[in-house]
Amino acid sequence: MHENKIVIIVRDDLKTWQKLNVTAFLASAVAIEFPELHGRQLVTASGNTYLPFLKQPMLVYKADDLNQMQRIFKRAKERELKIGIYSAHLFDTMTEQDNLDETARYTDDEQDLVGLVIYGENKKVNKAIDGLKFHD
Repeated sequence: MHENKIVIIVRDDLKTWQKLNVTAFLASAVAIEFPELHGRQLVTASGNTYLPFLKQPMLVYKADDLNQMQRIFKRAKERELKIGIYSAHLFDTMTEQDNLDETARYTDDEQDLVGLVIYGENKKVNKAIDGLKFHD
């Protein structure tokens, strides 16, 4: 059992392609920020190597709306967890600089959050996401 947990929360009112896009970007945030979570390359019986996974699972939950996302965001910040954000504004950007500029235009309270990734101690993460259901 891992002492820390990775969860991704995605708003349920998004289109399927948006949900998948948000999930992929948020998973990459954890992979980039925490190299100690990197696993080893996969090697087949053919001797070919493939990209590694993170060493621990990521659980994907759904939030019903922006209010629920803001509640989880606030609770995660209060518990000093590591957080990655994805706002609806990022669907209209094309570059990293566009992402940085668009995110900087809004305060935390003004972000139109469609996705979050939260990483930290199991108990704290569980309290931050209390009441959420797995994404289906």
